[in-house]
Amino acid sequence: MTRLLALLLIAIAGLSGASAQGLKLPADLVKASLVAEPGAIRAGEPFAIGIRMAMREHWHVYWRNPGDSGLPPEMAWTLPQGFSAGAIDWPTPSRIPVAHLVNFGFENEVVLLATVTPPADLAPGKPVTLSGRLSYLVCERECVPGTADLRLTVPVAPEGASAAPNPQNRALFAKARAALPKPSPWPSSLSRDGERLVVSLEASGLTPEAIRNVAFFPYAETAVEHAAPQDVAVDGRGLRLTLTRATIEATPPAELPGVLTFDEVTPEGTLARSFALGEAPPPPASAVPVAADAAVATPPPAEADLTLWGAAGLAFLGGIILNLMPCVFPVLSIKVLSLVRHSGEPPARVRLHGLAYTAGVLAMFLGLAGLLIALKGAGASIGWGYQLQSPLVVAGLAYLLFAMGLSLSGVFHLGGSVAGIGDGLTRKSGLSGSFFTGVLATVVATPCTAPFMGSAVGFALTQPAGVALTVFASLGLGLALPFLVLTTWPAAVRRLPRPGAWMDVLKGAFAFPLYATAAWLIWVLAQQVGSTGLLSALLGLVLVGFAAWAWEKAGAAAPTGRAIGRGAAVAALVAVAALTLGLDRDRADGTAVAGGTEAFTQSRLDALVAAGKPVFVNMTAAWCITCQVNERTALRTDAVQAAFKARGVTYLKGDWTNQNPEITRLLEKHGRNGVPLYLLYGSGAGPAVLPQILTQGAVLAALEPLPLAVADRSAAFDATLTR
Repeated sequence: MTRLLALLLIAIAGLSGASAQGLKLPADLVKASLVAEPGAIRAGEPFAIGIRMAMREHWHVYWRNPGDSGLPPEMAWTLPQGFSAGAIDWPTPSRIPVAHLVNFGFENEVVLLATVTPPADLAPGKPVTLSGRLSYLVCERECVPGTADLRLTVPVAPEGASAAPNPQNRALFAKARAALPKPSPWPSSLSRDGERLVVSLEASGLTPEAIRNVAFFPYAETAVEHAAPQDVAVDGRGLRLTLTRATIEATPPAELPGVLTFDEVTPEGTLARSFALGEAPPPPASAVPVAADAAVATPPPAEADLTLWGAAGLAFLGGIILNLMPCVFPVLSIKVLSLVRHSGEPPARVRLHGLAYTAGVLAMFLGLAGLLIALKGAGASIGWGYQLQSPLVVAGLAYLLFAMGLSLSGVFHLGGSVAGIGDGLTRKSGLSGSFFTGVLATVVATPCTAPFMGSAVGFALTQPAGVALTVFASLGLGLALPFLVLTTWPAAVRRLPRPGAWMDVLKGAFAFPLYATAAWLIWVLAQQVGSTGLLSALLGLVLVGFAAWAWEKAGAAAPTGRAIGRGAAVAALVAVAALTLGLDRDRADGTAVAGGTEAFTQSRLDALVAAGKPVFVNMTAAWCITCQVNERTALRTDAVQAAFKARGVTYLKGDWTNQNPEITRLLEKHGRNGVPLYLLYGSGAGPAVLPQILTQGAVLAALEPLPLAVADRSAAFDATLTR
């Protein structure tokens, strides 16, 4: 019975992402180059540089918000000493429908502008070379990732000479600036109409007859359903655009910055309008200098300094620590119990069990890693633990562990005629039992991120496949090491208690950690699906229990009764599968955040950082046990909450329980491929990255350099006068 259930679980774990496409990039899909606006640059004077991308016909690259799928281009600059480069100024995109999805991007050609600021002490006369690596995803029906190493040498004007524009590039830059959205001349607002969002533009001069092709492009990737119809109304009060809110958001957004486009029919002809709403668009390239800390897209220092063997060492240590995580303990406890039965076997046979277990761990780690690498190479926004973002996988794992617990409790017995996976395979005496224990230990370990793992996995997924698989193999070897050492140390095996009646008592006791883990997985599922989906999952547990009971009763019945009982058990499992497959269609409306906490969006973070306000970002997930422990022992404590309030820190919480591309992108930006991630903005030039294992003291120490808020400084001053 559990063979079918577990095989289905493992298959779903491997297939719960998009299918990988071919990874070889034809040379003519994208032709990228750098162009500079001035003919020569001067010390300390910002200038515009363009990243020019020409795509093959019918292919496209993406905007800052790619829409329903895709990744925006990213530029990692390598600049001479003292130079800095600003963020990309994004042109107005187009809607690109692909099947039932809608993407936002650019076809044919696009020029992405950025501002480069030379140092004030730049020596005149000597040319300088600007370079960087452009990463992008180019798509038609299929998607192909690509990179381009770009270089541009620009002359430095002699002392006293002007930095005049290069006449050959004048038209190119004029066209690129014309494509940027303009500040809106009319005020805008956001309101709700039931479960829909209404963007209003107070433009009394617009008339219904003159307005065509209205479209809104939000900066936030998860605020609205991009492919849903956008209903337009134009009257004497202005323009109103009604949008469908995405269910991934926990609460409706208070504001919705983005770009509004429409065509306006005028006596002079039809004009294409493009306005930035909700926040000011970035100034045109070369208008202002940019601070050096925002200039160059480089990985965090920890990841930047890693080598292959350094990352492999961190992964190995992280794998060892995974054995201490509560996700892995229930499975390992069963295997240790089975090792007691092997204590009388020859040492060579016991060592084979250790090697089989290690092979199962490595096979599953490499399989998951290979699929993760392929999916990321094809442009999927996923990371470590991505399979647990699928309710099908979470429910399947809960059912499997529940069935294993029932077997340990004696509800049913998996004999030799039913070589079940899960409890049956993990407890059977053959080497396949040890192998599948390793497989299952890896599956249940994926919700956990141990110390050292974040940096190692983040490094691995930015490297070639061979390097990445080496790091993941080291992680698996660390997870397998304790059991492998125990089986290769004959003296330790001999010290294990001899088999006896006590094993049945201990076997029954070990069922309860499995029940607890299944209960936790159902709680995780409750964060992912609505009330109907949760009811289906609970009914699935009942049906698993019924199938186990019917199967066991059938074993002692006459042939006719045996056929009826086992038929009923199979029918129950078919019903479980049907209920489980429906879970993905009943997604929850998000997880509400507690008072004082805001749901993370990239646009909200950008706005707070631009305003110079301190921000604490918590990237978490319901299935991440490390995250839950950190919240209870550090982030939710009265001392930390009081420190947040005293220093005016805005607390943004990003919930990665369900897939969220904005969260995935922020994780990747900081060299991580899974949660938890904790960032503190406001204590220096860039965000401080806090440890993955938090303590109250560590959080308070990180907050200490931040100034007190005005009200708190006044209170402190009054208290001083009182004393």
